[in-house]
Amino acid sequence: MSQDVGSIAEELLALPAAKRARLAETLLRSLDRGEEAERGEVNKAWVEEAERRLQEVRSGKVRCLSGDRVLREVRNRVKSR
Repeated sequence: MSQDVGSIAEELLALPAAKRARLAETLLRSLDRGEEAERGEVNKAWVEEAERRLQEVRSGKVRCLSGDRVLREVRNRVKSR
């Protein structure tokens, strides 16, 4: 591409609003595709982490605590600082 971004933007901003809107949608969709792939990788990592944690609970390696107990302990730790 021989034009710099500034000159391209200047040309595109001269387009009618409807054409600029279509262009904006196209550009946003192109960005979303990359984000979708990234989200897929992140989701896969979270699924693997959840499965690992579930296996730890089932094997007895870790034990579960109630949310109320955890919050109470955290509040007590924060108060004691």
